[in-house]
Amino acid sequence: MSEHYYSKKTTTSSEETTWNFELLGHVFTFTTDNAVFSKKEVDFGSRFLIDTFQEPGVQGDILDLGCGYGPIGLSLAKAHEDRHVFMVDVNERALGLAEKNAADNEVVNITIQESDRLQGIVDQKFAAILTNPPIRAGKQVVHTMFEEAKEALLDEGELWVVIQKKQGAPSAKQKLEDLFGNAEVVDKHKGYYILRAKKV
Repeated sequence: MSEHYYSKKTTTSSEETTWNFELLGHVFTFTTDNAVFSKKEVDFGSRFLIDTFQEPGVQGDILDLGCGYGPIGLSLAKAHEDRHVFMVDVNERALGLAEKNAADNEVVNITIQESDRLQGIVDQKFAAILTNPPIRAGKQVVHTMFEEAKEALLDEGELWVVIQKKQGAPSAKQKLEDLFGNAEVVDKHKGYYILRAKKV
């Protein structure tokens, strides 16, 4: 089986690299590695999602679904210190890096845990869930993530998704409309769409 950034384990040799990146007015020091998504800089889609996200009206925790080495979850936790941010991923190497990056950037209002999609999240509801989904895992996996996210949202909670048009933004929007009864394109830029659906 070939390895991907959404694989649980990797046999790819480790070659850590550390660099700085500004998100939401804070300069972060990120350590990344081989077999982790976008290891050389924070990818455009994640940056677009971070910059576009607006806090939901409902109080509660935030979930970074598929957190990788942590740019989305850590930047939001730093910007919204009154909320607790959960960060989950299936990739064990990515989770280790997220833990290191949280410590190095002194972000404390977080919980980082292993979860294949939302399977590891039990009895927890969120005010907002953000995801830059693993498109290469296939449409069925991504759509299942949307279904599980809806179940994990509080009433009036919101799911935020970044996805490229060429990688299925129209069908993702349709799936969200079917699931939630609503979905909007909050913004789009360079072929990337920010989609938001509210649990009503």
